[in-house]
Amino acid sequence: MAYFFAEGSRFQFAAAFDAAKPVTAASNANPTQLTSAAHGYANNEELLFTSAWEDATDTIWRAGSVATNTLNLQGLDTSNTNFFPAGSGTGTLQKVTSWVEIPQVLNIQGNGGDTRFTPVEPLAKRNAIQVPTGFNPLTLQLTLGHDASLAAYQQMVGISRTLGKVGFKIIMSGGAVGYGFGYMAVGEMPNITRNQANQVQAAITLLGRFITYQ
Repeated sequence: MAYFFAEGSRFQFAAAFDAAKPVTAASNANPTQLTSAAHGYANNEELLFTSAWEDATDTIWRAGSVATNTLNLQGLDTSNTNFFPAGSGTGTLQKVTSWVEIPQVLNIQGNGGDTRFTPVEPLAKRNAIQVPTGFNPLTLQLTLGHDASLAAYQQMVGISRTLGKVGFKIIMSGGAVGYGFGYMAVGEMPNITRNQANQVQAAITLLGRFITYQ
C-alpha cells in the first residue's frame, strides 16, 4: 500500500503516429495476443489500437511479449467472449511517434467515467433496483498558465481548431503512467483574476479507456 500526490506529475500529448499496421488476428486471452505480420514493434512501446472490440478500441496500450509477427497488449484481458466476441478483434496498430509536454499545467480534474446505472422497477418489488449498464463519458479538464508565446500551446490550439484527436499521457509521481486517446479542445481566452496567474482551460474527451501502468 502506498499514497501518491499530484506534485511532480507531468502531462503530455501526442498528435503524431506511425502508419497503421493491420492486425489480422486477436486471441481471447489474458492478455490478448495480436497477429500483425513483421510489425517491427518492441516491448513497452506505446500503441494505439483500433478494433471492433468496443472495450479495447481507441485506447493506447503497451506492447509485451513481442515476436516477429505477434505481440500482446499489456493489461488487456479479452477472455470474456460476451464483451470480446471471438474473431472480431482485428483492426490496426499505430505507434506513438513522439510526445509533447503540455506547458504550465496548474490543475487537472477528471469529469465523468463513473458507472452509469439504469433504474428498474419490477411490479412485484416495492424497492426499485439500479442495474449497471456501462460508464459515462470521461473528460480530462486541465487548467494551464496562459502564455500564448509557447509553441506547444499554439500546437494545441491548432489541433483544437481542426477537431483533432491526440494521445494523452500522465506521468504521475510515484512512477505510474496513464494513457488516453480522444479529442482535444483548448480555450484561447484567458481567465484574468486579480492576484492570480492568468489561466486558460484545455480538455481531452476520451474515446476509449484510460489505462494506467505502474
